[in-house]
Amino acid sequence: PRAAPRPPPCPSVPSRHGAGKAEDTSRTSPFHLDLWFYFTLQNWVLDFGRPIAMLLLPLEWFPLNKPSAGDYFHMAYNVITPFLLLKLIERSPRVLPRSVLYVSIITLVMGASIHLVGDSVNHRLIFSGYQHHLSVRDNPIIRDLKPETLIDSFELLYYYDEYLGHSMWYIPFFLILFIYFSGCFTPAAQRGRMPLAALLLVGPSSLYYWYLVTEGQIFILFLFTFFAMLALVLHQRRKGLALDSNGLFLLHSFLLGLLLILAWVGCLWNDATLRRKYPGVIYVPEPWAFYTLHL
Repeated sequence: PRAAPRPPPCPSVPSRHGAGKAEDTSRTSPFHLDLWFYFTLQNWVLDFGRPIAMLLLPLEWFPLNKPSAGDYFHMAYNVITPFLLLKLIERSPRVLPRSVLYVSIITLVMGASIHLVGDSVNHRLIFSGYQHHLSVRDNPIIRDLKPETLIDSFELLYYYDEYLGHSMWYIPFFLILFIYFSGCFTPAAQRGRMPLAALLLVGPSSLYYWYLVTEGQIFILFLFTFFAMLALVLHQRRKGLALDSNGLFLLHSFLLGLLLILAWVGCLWNDATLRRKYPGVIYVPEPWAFYTLHL
């Protein structure tokens, strides 16, 4: 009898739980105009715009004991931002272990959700006379609370909002951006240039990073991420690799954002009131503290 033909060898299939695809630095990734535009737009509208919407819209539409317009903005941000970050990672020629990305996204959503609750209460205290340029115990409406243990509760709320929520939100946020940035390298002979659309987006993007760092009080984290990017660029240059258009856009956004932060600190360097709220070597006043104090 004739022998049955052997089946063709099975092609190797990448594991779903591994890297997903092999690292490829031999091709230049085009500029992701759609994702960067949506990312910048939703950052401005849903993050920077949420406290403004809460203050401008009539109070009768959103009573103080119900979620405000800013809270709904925050809910949308907590859904859209992780989605856009995942889409950015998908388009990178280099994909790192998925477990790092999954844990980062989960932590980001949890931290942003913690911040949603604390920020909602803290911003609504403005209508009762709360002043953001003062500490919790120095605020007149908090100082006179009885029993005094209620003050501890408000300090706990402030801790969840400004410290724990920000840490769990921003550390994975910048980690994911850095992971994406690490895949934005191509052979120096194929290096990309920033198209006109990228140059136009650098301004709004860097201005948002100014707001994110100053309001979130994450200057050290931002500075560490920026220097890590510079170190990676120098390291990859020795291998004959250069940044593509997406990496250049991200690096220039961080650089211009850093310059804006330094200019902001320089303008408020001699403000005695803000100095009392932000003592120590790292002095980066929050925009909303400046707003309640001077505007």
